[in-house]
Amino acid sequence: MSEPTRRPLRIAVLAPIAWRTPPRHYGPWELFASLLTEGLVALGHDVTLFATGDSQTGARLVATVGCGWSEDSGIDAKVAECIHIASVFERAADFDIVHNGFDFLPLTYSGLVDTPVVTTIHGFSSEQIVPVYERYDATTTYVAISDADRHPRLHYAATIHHGIDTDAFALHARPGGDLLFFGRIHPDKGAADAIEVARRAGRRLVIAGIIQDEHYFRTEVAPHLDDDRVRYVGPVAAGDRAAVLGGAHALLHLIGFDEPFGYSVVEAMACGTPVIAYARGSMPELIEDATSGFLVHTVDEAVAAVGAAGRLDRPAIRAAAVARFDRTTMVAQYVAVYRALLAARA
Repeated sequence: MSEPTRRPLRIAVLAPIAWRTPPRHYGPWELFASLLTEGLVALGHDVTLFATGDSQTGARLVATVGCGWSEDSGIDAKVAECIHIASVFERAADFDIVHNGFDFLPLTYSGLVDTPVVTTIHGFSSEQIVPVYERYDATTTYVAISDADRHPRLHYAATIHHGIDTDAFALHARPGGDLLFFGRIHPDKGAADAIEVARRAGRRLVIAGIIQDEHYFRTEVAPHLDDDRVRYVGPVAAGDRAAVLGGAHALLHLIGFDEPFGYSVVEAMACGTPVIAYARGSMPELIEDATSGFLVHTVDEAVAAVGAAGRLDRPAIRAAAVARFDRTTMVAQYVAVYRALLAARA
């Protein structure tokens, strides 16, 4: 076998199966799996994607379930996920690398195979899952999606920001004056603060995304909906994201948690749209304050930033996003992690 730092690699990409890969609307982990897989295929690597049967890919597709469990109430998620994960590790010897984009559960299989496992940690749903990562810290390889999300008790091979297909996003010919909230309707994502900022700034607000917390939607969002000053348009199909993000005056990303990454943030910037975000989690890594948007700490600061956002250079915002967040940059960094790992083992 030729030297592992030169030959094309045989890579298994393990995607989640809550949604199709790539997702039709929501599904950030499935989106990551798709962008990574297609980027690796474009570089000539031999890639097998383990995902739902309705997934779309240029790689070899292996599926143990026809569609995502979030899209079919007849699927038992736990059963489907167990069989799905097992299908990868039962064939681990066929690959140089198993890339786990599925959170902590696949780590429990990693000690049963010789193939190195690289895990992208998309964040920590709670401290309760950290012991799983600690158990396999010395025997597998972790990649953080932002420096802000690195856990102090874990070791990482690299921090690699998510990349996007920047060709799918472009400057909008005539961006409007409306503000945009784009994300899960959940207290963590700050739709209520976005409504307040838009009201005080005298701007219309478009709210786009899945409803993940019904109580929050009913009590904090729905009472303000009037189809004029505040409109809810539901989840946005993948093909419509650029038009929705690019047409906004600014994206309001007033998160209530330390978000590990934000796809809508970099997608908005790839359209040249400024982002006004609370300076939490990964936001200071993604947004250049007063250049690609504004990092704020209060509703008052966010309101003040709305007017200032109109003075930012939208073509420059897009150019910087393309340079930093195109998927080719992300994929090259992952390939470097793979090759370094294989070289060390050799």
